[in-house]
Amino acid sequence: MLTRIAEAVFVHDSGFCQSNTVVVQGAAGVLVIDAGVFEGELLCLANDLSELGKVVAVGFSTHPHWDHLLWHSALGTATRYGTAGCAATAEDRLSGGVQAVAQAAGIPEHVPLELLGNITGLPADAMQIPWEGPRVRIIEHRAHAPGHAALVVDEAGVLVAGDMLSDVLIPMLDLNGPSDPIGDYLASLLLIEAEARDAVVIVPGHGSVGGGEQIRARIDRDRAYLQALRDGAEPADPRVGPSAQPGWEWVSDVHRGQLHRLAQHGLA
Repeated sequence: MLTRIAEAVFVHDSGFCQSNTVVVQGAAGVLVIDAGVFEGELLCLANDLSELGKVVAVGFSTHPHWDHLLWHSALGTATRYGTAGCAATAEDRLSGGVQAVAQAAGIPEHVPLELLGNITGLPADAMQIPWEGPRVRIIEHRAHAPGHAALVVDEAGVLVAGDMLSDVLIPMLDLNGPSDPIGDYLASLLLIEAEARDAVVIVPGHGSVGGGEQIRARIDRDRAYLQALRDGAEPADPRVGPSAQPGWEWVSDVHRGQLHRLAQHGLA
């Protein structure tokens, strides 16, 4: 079901890790950001759009993790964009075949894989998504995944954060590439804070939609978590430990895993 969160901006949620798809209405169709996960949910999105008389004009993936690279034929054949880094990473990871990726990542059943990762990379200096609709600015940064992008729909004041600024997930570092993943993540928070200073709604890739006050609160919470992680301390974070929301206890395991890997490399 599509829920309106701002002028011309809607959210369609998924049962997989409380995932959010964002739909932005344009002159000749809609922009679909991170389309969804399970086949039934993707079909539901397509049906909702059809009932509203809307066609998909453009797609966008915020980063190259499998749950943000999915699509369904029912959504049409619109070009699906990502940053240059996102598209290159997706192509590299899929070079061994979709089934190999599915097995390695533990992708659950009922996920349509036929169109996984068909992403067109934008030019490296692209500042916004090319389409006939409200301006959607791209804030590319080095946090969570290669080529990760947050987006700002300026006219609506909506920040689409990708897999950052969640109320249920801690910052999940890209521990496979950058030499200073914590420093890169902290710098990315500063960048988003500056570029999205006028936003009044936040939509994380996973978690709850929040108002403007939540943007500052989530940035502060993520910054405090990262600083504690860097110092090898146990963070006072409601997403970790006994205070974690029911069903999200596994986030504490992710935290301990990140702390262990950082310590192994002398980064915490």
